[in-house]
Amino acid sequence: MKKKIIALLLALTMLTVVGCGSKDDKKDGAKSAGKSSEEKLEKVKVGATATPHGEILEALKEDFNAEGLDVEIVNFDDYVMPNIALDSGDIDANFFQHKQYLAKENEEKGYNLVTAGEIHSEPMGVYSTKYKSLDEIPEGAEIVIPDDPTNGGRALILLEKEGLIKLDDNTNLSATEANIVENSKKLKFTAIQAVNIPSAYADVDAGVINSNYALTVDLNPKEDAIVMEGNDTPYVNIVAVKEENKDNESIKKLIKVMTSEKAKKFIEEKYEGAVVPAF
Repeated sequence: MKKKIIALLLALTMLTVVGCGSKDDKKDGAKSAGKSSEEKLEKVKVGATATPHGEILEALKEDFNAEGLDVEIVNFDDYVMPNIALDSGDIDANFFQHKQYLAKENEEKGYNLVTAGEIHSEPMGVYSTKYKSLDEIPEGAEIVIPDDPTNGGRALILLEKEGLIKLDDNTNLSATEANIVENSKKLKFTAIQAVNIPSAYADVDAGVINSNYALTVDLNPKEDAIVMEGNDTPYVNIVAVKEENKDNESIKKLIKVMTSEKAKKFIEEKYEGAVVPAF
């Protein structure tokens, strides 16, 4: 009898152990499945200025996921650090600059960065809180322009096109005030960081502002600018990567989503002409 009781107890113990083991196995299986699902998404870190670049990336997150990408947006508030971060490998791509700016950065700083895809353009505009047209701007007026490579020259080229000044070469994106050969109104040009112009232009007579920075302070380029570049502006904003990563499959998927019909529709509806798709 005693032997039968011992045998029964042993059998019950084995059943308990097996039962617990199957629960743990199920939990471990669920965890493994979860990990497997997460591992399918490849992390891609993209540096971007918040508006409109970061907003565009954020709007496409589900589409990135569908392509197997987990896109992490790394925000920057200037035009200097994103290329430093990309060159050092801290990010995989950046999205903030136009082609001409990238070319100048490569030339001056020795980067080996290339265009992975062309996304949109942001027509530059002239803004003033004092005057409603360029004709009203008086003699000796002060105008703030960007101090970074290419955008300063781009601002002066826009002002020449509108008849305020004349440059020695109206294709020179490196132009500064020293390249002005005619300035009948004796205008003064002050070059400051592009990010600071939206907060500084009200203290002078006018400012030439990149549309991404205008949007961050609720300026509507189509309504608030005195004049703007046309939608056919050649300054196309791009996704930049290191040259060795240009043909990386993850980068190709990134560009596929960023040049999709959904991306185009978002840009057109969100920015209403202040940002123009380039694809």
